[in-house]
Amino acid sequence: MKRVLLTAALLAGFSVVHAEDTLKKIKDSGTITMGVRESSGLSYTIGDGKYVGYHIDVCEQVVRDIRRQLGLSSLTVKYQPVTSANRIPLTVNGTVDLECGSTTNNAARQKDVAFAVTTYVEEVRIAVKAKSGITSINQLNGKTVATTTGTTSVQTLRKHERANGVDFKEVFGKDHADSFLLLDSGRADAFVMDGSILAKNIATSKNPADFKIVGEVLSVEPIAIMIRKDDPAFKKAVDDSIKAMMKSGELAKLYDKWFLQPIPPTNTKIGLPLSAATKEAWANPNDKPMEEYAKK
Repeated sequence: MKRVLLTAALLAGFSVVHAEDTLKKIKDSGTITMGVRESSGLSYTIGDGKYVGYHIDVCEQVVRDIRRQLGLSSLTVKYQPVTSANRIPLTVNGTVDLECGSTTNNAARQKDVAFAVTTYVEEVRIAVKAKSGITSINQLNGKTVATTTGTTSVQTLRKHERANGVDFKEVFGKDHADSFLLLDSGRADAFVMDGSILAKNIATSKNPADFKIVGEVLSVEPIAIMIRKDDPAFKKAVDDSIKAMMKSGELAKLYDKWFLQPIPPTNTKIGLPLSAATKEAWANPNDKPMEEYAKK
Protein backbone atom coordinates (compact mmCIF):
# COMPACT_ATOMS: atom_id res chain seq x y z
CA MET A 1 0.00 0.00 0.00
CA LYS A 2 2.82 2.41 0.89
CA ARG A 3 4.48 1.77 -2.48
CA VAL A 4 1.24 2.60 -4.34
CA LEU A 5 0.80 5.82 -2.34
CA LEU A 6 4.42 6.84 -2.93
CA THR A 7 4.12 6.22 -6.68
CA ALA A 8 0.88 8.16 -6.86
CA ALA A 9 2.45 11.05 -4.99
CA LEU A 10 5.45 11.10 -7.29
CA LEU A 11 3.23 11.01 -10.36
CA ALA A 12 1.26 13.92 -8.96
CA GLY A 13 4.49 15.88 -8.70
CA PHE A 14 4.59 16.15 -4.90
CA SER A 15 7.74 16.10 -2.85
CA VAL A 16 7.36 13.34 -0.28
CA VAL A 17 10.84 13.56 1.18
CA HIS A 18 10.09 16.19 3.83
CA ALA A 19 6.31 15.95 3.89
CA GLU A 20 4.78 15.47 7.31
CA ASP A 21 1.26 14.82 8.46
CA THR A 22 1.51 16.57 11.79
CA LEU A 23 -2.26 16.68 12.36
CA LYS A 24 -2.45 12.88 12.01
CA LYS A 25 0.54 12.45 14.34
CA ILE A 26 -1.13 14.69 16.93
CA LYS A 27 -4.47 12.92 16.64
CA ASP A 28 -2.96 9.43 16.83
CA SER A 29 -0.72 10.24 19.81
CA GLY A 30 -3.05 12.62 21.65
CA THR A 31 -0.05 14.87 22.27
CA ILE A 32 1.47 18.00 20.77
CA THR A 33 4.98 19.26 21.55
CA MET A 34 5.67 22.97 22.00
CA GLY A 35 9.24 24.23 21.67
CA VAL A 36 9.78 26.76 24.48
CA ARG A 37 12.59 29.06 25.57
CA GLU A 38 14.18 29.55 28.97
CA SER A 39 14.82 33.31 28.77
CA SER A 40 13.39 34.82 25.59
CA GLY A 41 11.26 37.95 25.54
CA LEU A 42 8.25 36.05 24.16
CA SER A 43 8.74 32.70 25.93
CA TYR A 44 10.48 32.05 29.23
CA THR A 45 10.39 29.90 32.34
CA ILE A 46 9.34 30.91 35.83
CA GLY A 47 10.57 27.60 37.24
CA ASP A 48 9.04 24.23 38.10
CA GLY A 49 8.63 23.40 34.41
CA LYS A 50 6.23 26.32 33.87
CA TYR A 51 6.64 28.41 30.74
CA VAL A 52 4.96 31.74 30.13
CA GLY A 53 4.98 34.63 27.67
CA TYR A 54 3.24 36.16 24.70
CA HIS A 55 4.10 33.34 22.32
CA ILE A 56 3.25 30.68 24.90
CA ASP A 57 -0.28 32.12 25.17
CA VAL A 58 -0.54 32.32 21.37
CA CYS A 59 0.54 28.70 21.00
CA GLU A 60 -1.81 27.49 23.73
CA GLN A 61 -4.75 29.04 21.85
CA VAL A 62 -3.51 27.37 18.64
CA VAL A 63 -3.43 24.04 20.52
CA ARG A 64 -7.02 24.53 21.73
CA ASP A 65 -8.16 25.26 18.17
CA ILE A 66 -6.31 22.22 16.79
CA ARG A 67 -7.86 20.01 19.49
CA ARG A 68 -11.33 21.19 18.40
CA GLN A 69 -10.49 20.74 14.71
CA LEU A 70 -9.39 17.15 15.35
CA GLY A 71 -12.45 16.40 17.51
CA LEU A 72 -10.34 15.41 20.51
CA SER A 73 -11.80 15.63 24.02
CA SER A 74 -8.31 16.29 25.37
CA LEU A 75 -4.83 16.97 24.04
CA THR A 76 -1.67 16.62 26.11
CA VAL A 77 0.85 19.44 25.66
CA LYS A 78 4.52 18.57 26.08
CA TYR A 79 7.04 21.37 26.62
CA GLN A 80 10.42 20.90 24.97
CA PRO A 81 13.02 23.54 25.94
CA VAL A 82 14.97 24.69 22.88
CA THR A 83 17.89 27.06 22.33
CA SER A 84 18.79 29.42 19.51
CA ALA A 85 21.21 26.75 18.29
CA ASN A 86 18.94 23.67 18.30
CA ARG A 87 15.43 25.06 17.66
CA ILE A 88 15.58 24.51 13.87
CA PRO A 89 17.00 20.93 13.98
CA LEU A 90 14.43 19.91 16.61
CA THR A 91 11.62 21.28 14.45
CA VAL A 92 12.95 19.62 11.29
CA ASN A 93 13.36 16.19 12.92
CA GLY A 94 9.86 16.15 14.40
CA THR A 95 10.78 16.56 18.08
CA VAL A 96 8.92 19.90 18.19
CA ASP A 97 5.56 20.54 16.48
CA LEU A 98 5.19 24.24 17.32
CA GLU A 99 8.29 26.31 18.11
CA CYS A 100 6.92 29.02 20.37
CA GLY A 101 10.02 31.09 21.07
CA SER A 102 11.20 34.25 19.33
CA THR A 103 12.43 33.06 15.94
CA THR A 104 13.02 35.46 13.05
CA ASN A 105 11.44 34.39 9.78
CA ASN A 106 14.16 34.79 7.12
CA ALA A 107 14.84 33.40 3.66
CA ALA A 108 17.67 31.11 4.79
CA ARG A 109 15.54 29.47 7.47
CA GLN A 110 12.60 29.07 5.07
CA LYS A 111 14.73 26.52 3.18
CA ASP A 112 14.51 24.20 6.22
CA VAL A 113 11.31 25.14 8.05
CA ALA A 114 8.02 26.96 7.60
CA PHE A 115 6.61 29.87 9.56
CA ALA A 116 3.08 30.77 10.59
CA VAL A 117 1.85 34.29 9.91
CA THR A 118 3.89 36.95 11.69
CA THR A 119 2.73 37.64 15.25
CA TYR A 120 5.36 40.21 16.26
CA VAL A 121 7.68 42.51 14.34
CA GLU A 122 10.96 42.92 16.18
CA GLU A 123 13.56 45.68 16.22
CA VAL A 124 17.14 44.60 16.97
CA ARG A 125 18.77 47.06 19.38
CA ILE A 126 21.69 47.47 21.81
CA ALA A 127 21.49 47.24 25.62
CA VAL A 128 24.20 48.84 27.76
CA LYS A 129 24.82 49.85 31.36
CA ALA A 130 23.03 53.14 31.98
CA LYS A 131 26.25 54.80 33.17
CA SER A 132 28.38 53.55 30.24
CA GLY A 133 27.94 56.65 28.11
CA ILE A 134 27.35 54.46 25.03
CA THR A 135 24.51 55.77 22.88
CA SER A 136 25.26 54.50 19.36
CA ILE A 137 27.02 51.85 17.28
CA ASN A 138 30.13 53.89 16.54
CA GLN A 139 30.90 54.02 20.27
CA LEU A 140 31.36 50.22 20.33
CA ASN A 141 34.84 50.49 18.78
CA GLY A 142 37.28 48.58 20.98
CA LYS A 143 34.43 47.31 23.16
CA THR A 144 33.19 43.79 23.92
CA VAL A 145 29.76 42.94 22.54
CA ALA A 146 27.67 40.01 23.79
CA THR A 147 25.06 38.09 21.84
CA THR A 148 23.51 34.63 22.02
CA THR A 149 24.86 31.59 20.18
CA GLY A 150 22.72 30.69 17.15
CA THR A 151 21.24 34.17 16.62
CA THR A 152 21.76 36.65 13.79
CA SER A 153 22.24 39.78 15.89
CA VAL A 154 26.02 40.31 15.70
CA GLN A 155 26.05 39.68 11.93
CA THR A 156 23.27 42.28 11.73
CA LEU A 157 25.39 44.73 13.73
CA ARG A 158 28.45 44.14 11.54
CA LYS A 159 26.45 44.70 8.36
CA HIS A 160 24.91 47.95 9.57
CA GLU A 161 26.16 50.98 7.67
CA ARG A 162 26.91 52.81 10.92
CA ALA A 163 29.24 49.98 12.00
CA ASN A 164 31.69 50.65 9.17
CA GLY A 165 35.17 50.82 10.71
CA VAL A 166 33.93 49.79 14.14
CA ASP A 167 36.05 46.99 15.58
CA PHE A 168 34.68 45.11 18.57
CA LYS A 169 35.24 41.79 20.29
CA GLU A 170 32.41 39.22 20.38
CA VAL A 171 31.46 37.05 23.34
CA PHE A 172 28.63 34.53 23.24
CA GLY A 173 26.10 33.50 25.86
CA LYS A 174 24.57 30.03 25.62
CA ASP A 175 21.12 31.58 26.05
CA HIS A 176 19.71 35.09 26.46
CA ALA A 177 19.98 35.05 30.26
CA ASP A 178 23.64 34.09 29.93
CA SER A 179 24.25 36.90 27.42
CA PHE A 180 22.56 39.42 29.73
CA LEU A 181 24.74 38.18 32.60
CA LEU A 182 27.81 38.99 30.48
CA LEU A 183 26.58 42.60 30.33
CA ASP A 184 25.44 42.70 33.96
CA SER A 185 28.78 41.37 35.27
CA GLY A 186 30.87 43.75 33.15
CA ARG A 187 32.33 41.05 30.90
CA ALA A 188 30.60 42.75 27.97
CA ASP A 189 30.00 46.44 27.29
CA ALA A 190 26.86 45.84 25.22
CA PHE A 191 24.30 43.13 24.47
CA VAL A 192 22.90 43.13 20.92
CA MET A 193 19.57 41.37 20.54
CA ASP A 194 15.85 41.66 19.79
CA GLY A 195 14.38 44.64 21.62
CA SER A 196 11.73 42.51 23.36
CA ILE A 197 14.42 40.17 24.73
CA LEU A 198 16.55 43.08 25.95
CA ALA A 199 13.52 44.77 27.54
CA LYS A 200 12.35 41.57 29.25
CA ASN A 201 15.80 40.79 30.70
CA ILE A 202 16.20 44.38 31.92
CA ALA A 203 12.68 44.43 33.43
CA THR A 204 13.27 41.20 35.34
CA SER A 205 16.80 42.04 36.50
CA LYS A 206 17.61 43.03 40.11
CA ASN A 207 18.16 46.69 39.20
CA PRO A 208 16.36 47.60 35.94
CA ALA A 209 17.45 51.25 36.23
CA ASP A 210 21.09 50.13 35.78
CA PHE A 211 20.47 49.39 32.08
CA LYS A 212 19.10 51.10 29.01
CA ILE A 213 18.39 50.29 25.36
CA VAL A 214 20.22 52.67 23.03
CA GLY A 215 21.32 53.39 19.50
CA GLU A 216 19.97 52.83 16.06
CA VAL A 217 17.46 50.13 15.11
CA LEU A 218 19.79 47.57 13.55
CA SER A 219 17.13 45.63 11.67
CA VAL A 220 13.39 45.01 11.53
CA GLU A 221 12.55 41.32 11.75
CA PRO A 222 9.24 39.42 11.57
CA ILE A 223 8.92 36.93 14.44
CA ALA A 224 6.65 33.91 14.00
CA ILE A 225 5.75 30.47 15.29
CA MET A 226 8.01 27.97 13.50
CA ILE A 227 6.69 24.66 12.14
CA ARG A 228 7.86 21.88 9.85
CA LYS A 229 8.15 22.50 6.15
CA ASP A 230 5.92 20.88 3.51
CA ASP A 231 2.88 20.32 5.72
CA PRO A 232 0.23 22.66 4.28
CA ALA A 233 -2.66 21.22 6.32
CA PHE A 234 -0.89 21.85 9.61
CA LYS A 235 0.28 25.31 8.53
CA LYS A 236 -3.30 26.21 7.58
CA ALA A 237 -4.57 25.05 10.99
CA VAL A 238 -1.96 27.17 12.80
CA ASP A 239 -2.45 30.19 10.53
CA ASP A 240 -6.26 30.05 10.77
CA SER A 241 -6.08 30.05 14.56
CA ILE A 242 -3.69 33.02 14.67
CA LYS A 243 -5.69 34.97 12.05
CA ALA A 244 -8.82 34.46 14.17
CA MET A 245 -6.95 35.92 17.18
CA MET A 246 -5.93 38.92 15.08
CA LYS A 247 -9.49 39.50 13.89
CA SER A 248 -11.13 39.08 17.30
CA GLY A 249 -8.70 41.37 19.09
CA GLU A 250 -7.39 38.51 21.26
CA LEU A 251 -3.84 38.99 19.97
CA ALA A 252 -3.96 42.68 20.96
CA LYS A 253 -5.13 41.63 24.46
CA LEU A 254 -2.24 39.16 24.76
CA TYR A 255 0.21 41.85 23.63
CA ASP A 256 -1.12 44.24 26.28
CA LYS A 257 -0.88 41.50 28.93
CA TRP A 258 2.77 40.70 28.24
CA PHE A 259 4.26 44.02 27.15
CA LEU A 260 2.29 46.71 29.00
CA GLN A 261 1.16 45.02 32.23
CA PRO A 262 3.22 43.62 35.15
CA ILE A 263 4.58 40.16 34.31
CA PRO A 264 5.89 37.26 36.39
CA PRO A 265 8.02 36.48 38.24
CA THR A 266 8.83 40.03 39.46
CA ASN A 267 5.60 41.82 38.42
CA THR A 268 7.62 44.34 36.41
CA LYS A 269 6.33 46.01 33.24
CA ILE A 270 8.41 45.56 30.08
CA GLY A 271 6.78 48.70 28.68
CA LEU A 272 7.04 48.17 24.92
CA PRO A 273 4.10 49.85 23.14
CA LEU A 274 2.65 48.13 20.09
CA SER A 275 4.64 49.21 17.02
CA ALA A 276 3.21 50.34 13.70
CA ALA A 277 5.00 47.43 11.98
CA THR A 278 3.35 44.85 14.26
CA LYS A 279 -0.07 46.47 13.77
CA GLU A 280 0.46 46.25 10.00
CA ALA A 281 1.38 42.55 10.25
CA TRP A 282 -1.86 41.88 12.13
CA ALA A 283 -3.97 43.92 9.71
CA ASN A 284 -2.52 42.09 6.70
CA PRO A 285 -1.51 38.59 7.87
CA ASN A 286 1.51 37.21 6.01
CA ASP A 287 4.54 34.94 6.36
CA LYS A 288 6.99 37.14 4.46
CA PRO A 289 10.66 36.79 5.48
CA MET A 290 12.68 39.68 6.89
CA GLU A 291 14.27 40.29 3.48
CA GLU A 292 10.87 41.57 2.31
CA TYR A 293 10.87 44.11 5.16
CA ALA A 294 14.39 45.27 4.24
CA LYS A 295 13.17 46.23 0.76
CA LYS A 296 10.83 48.90 2.12
